[in-house]
Order: sequence, then C-alpha cells, then structure tokens
Amino acid sequence: MPGTFASLSRFNSSAEADALAALREVCASSAWAGRLLAGRPYADTPSLLAASDTATAELTADDLAEAMSAHPPIGRPAPPGATSAREQSGMTEASDALRAEMHRLNLAYQRRFGHVFLICATGLTGEQMRDAVRERIGNPPAREREIVRTELGGINRIRLTRLVADA
Repeated sequence: MPGTFASLSRFNSSAEADALAALREVCASSAWAGRLLAGRPYADTPSLLAASDTATAELTADDLAEAMSAHPPIGRPAPPGATSAREQSGMTEASDALRAEMHRLNLAYQRRFGHVFLICATGLTGEQMRDAVRERIGNPPAREREIVRTELGGINRIRLTRLVADA
C-alpha cells in the first residue's frame, strides 16, 4: 500500500500531512481520518484498530458515502497493483459469466441503495462475493447501511494493519 510506514512508531511520529494522506488511502472519509490522526500517538496496533472501530461506528451517512466513493465495484478494481485489485483478487480467476453476473448485480445494488456494493473481499472467492450481493440486495436500507459500516470497518482494519506492519 502506498504510504506504508513500516512501523507504528513511524506512523505516530510522521508529519501530520503524511499521516493524513496515508489514512485517506486507507479510508476516504475525512471524518474517519481526522479522528485517527487526532488520536496519535497510539501505544500499539490494537489501540489503533480500536480507534478505527470507534471512528467507523461514529460515521454519519454523509461520511459513509464519502468513504464508499473511493471503492470501485467488485470485479472492476482500480488498476493492477492498487489496493482494491489485491483485495478483490478472488475475482481474478472468475469466469466471464461470473464477471457479467457481478456487473449486473452491482448495477442492481447501486440502483437500490445508491452506492457501490461494499464487502471486505479479502480472502473471498468470486462466487462468495456474488452470493453476498445476492443475499444483501434484498435487505432494507437501514439494515444494509449497518452491514456496509461493518464491512468498511473490516476493510479499514486490514488496511491499517498493512499500513503499520513491521517491515
């Protein structure tokens, strides 16, 4: 991930602008990034992750929308090498039929909820992602918003851990 600090201590002591830029790569929500930035220094990675969980839980609907704006649809990640490409690697070997189905499901989901289908895709197969969107598309909007918040929290945790992982 660009902006990796190689350790929590480097993240804690980095220039504010550098830390903020790295946090915005983890999560596009300015409110989330601001809360984590304000909490520095963190004693350990679990403390950083707990702060992330709290900040994610406190995001408003507008904050969630800002966070989701940086997530490409499943099956259509950003260019190779990008974080989303690695996270969506379960779609790499997907058949053309599965990719086409995911495209249709993504569009239907977006029409229903007004945002991309968000899932913590790390470690999931293309079929598991497809099954999840099939299951979730019938959710009431309020229930889906809470699932999105949970999924975003999982994505943020994985990305933060990678951000401060010891080299």
